[in-house]
Amino acid sequence: MLPAIIISSVIVLIAALCLFLFAPKKPAEAQKKEFYGRNFAHRGLFTADQTVPENSLPAFQRAVDAGYGVELDVQLSADGRVVVFHDDTLDRACGVASGVGDLTFDELRTLKLFGTAELIPDFESVLSVLGGKVPVIVELKNGKRNDELCEKTLKMLSGYDGAYCVESFSPFIVGWFRKNARGVLRGQLSQLPRDYAGAVPKPAAALLGACFFNFIARPNFIAHRSGKTTLPVRLAYALGAMRVTWTAHGREEEEYSDAVIFEHFSPDIRFR
Repeated sequence: MLPAIIISSVIVLIAALCLFLFAPKKPAEAQKKEFYGRNFAHRGLFTADQTVPENSLPAFQRAVDAGYGVELDVQLSADGRVVVFHDDTLDRACGVASGVGDLTFDELRTLKLFGTAELIPDFESVLSVLGGKVPVIVELKNGKRNDELCEKTLKMLSGYDGAYCVESFSPFIVGWFRKNARGVLRGQLSQLPRDYAGAVPKPAAALLGACFFNFIARPNFIAHRSGKTTLPVRLAYALGAMRVTWTAHGREEEEYSDAVIFEHFSPDIRFR
């Protein structure tokens, strides 16, 4: 009798611990209304050959004209300007061996995106192009000045006339929005531990891949790389987190997702 009670108690404690660690914050219907069942253009509607570059004003204008939602990335320049750019460094997009945060906005504006005439835009200019016409998913890149980035990004988004939500690979950034902007739909970016590919140490990759830090962020959605997910991520979905999938190159992800971030094909604006 006593061993059975002990075993049952241990099972209950483990279940309670799992719920504490991995449970999301189920979004309200009003929060997810403009995002549910919708396709979002990854870094704008850019072309595979980068003649219309990713995260450029023309890419965002093309997405608006097509009626797609938009996903984009923000980080800070050296002088504290919120700029729209994905990579930590400028090598791939601009051919310059420098970090984005090491240059001022004026210095960044001397660079060309992928050999085109397009320049790195600031977040304010991008929001102006979007004009409140489409919903936007804003990924905040992890860096040394996260609080400053969160504060400035939220201030700009507060003036946006359309629907918006935020996401990040950093649970601490998502947690900042949990603390300071509870009404804003927030999401935890994740992928399998192996997909972090040395970007973080293996123990950290294991924890991030399992969304171990949901107790800090309590995300409303999990935005996961297309393909397999870990058991804790599936648990978060079962407990009410929206399922957002990136980056789709076909319609397959629509079958199991609540929202899809896509590139290089032309899906319907909505699939539900």
